[in-house]
Amino acid sequence: MKSAVVVLSVLLLCLNSAVSGAASPVLPKGYAAWKKSVRKVVTDKSSLFYGIHYIYADKKAEKGYLAGNRFAEGSRIVVESFSIKGDPAVDGPKNMIVLMQKDKRQRATGGWLFAGFGVDGKPSGLDPVTTCFGCHQKDAAQRDFVISTKKDFK
Repeated sequence: MKSAVVVLSVLLLCLNSAVSGAASPVLPKGYAAWKKSVRKVVTDKSSLFYGIHYIYADKKAEKGYLAGNRFAEGSRIVVESFSIKGDPAVDGPKNMIVLMQKDKRQRATGGWLFAGFGVDGKPSGLDPVTTCFGCHQKDAAQRDFVISTKKDFK
């Protein structure tokens, strides 16, 4: 009986680890080879994206932009943000990376998984509902909650 309890406990622990590992978003490898936006400069110091940033769209996201911001399940968008150090014409050091991935299971965030990463690619612990989705809901509800458009990719 004790061995059955131990085996069941180990299985539950493994299942819990697998589920929580699957739920942890991962920064996609090779995203820098995706379609890259033009350089964007945000000078509003109250903005989370104050600084310089570039948007990367995978093939599904590219099609979503071309379809008027209607994105298919699994579409991925990555944003790299750089600090402004003195001259805004020059990229400062990278300070943040953000991922949006279309995932219908993410009902609290409009069908998108949001994740933040440090410059080392490790999760930053960003709260997607309070940090990301509020602005996306306010600024882009009519564009599938994606603020950028195909105009950002010239």
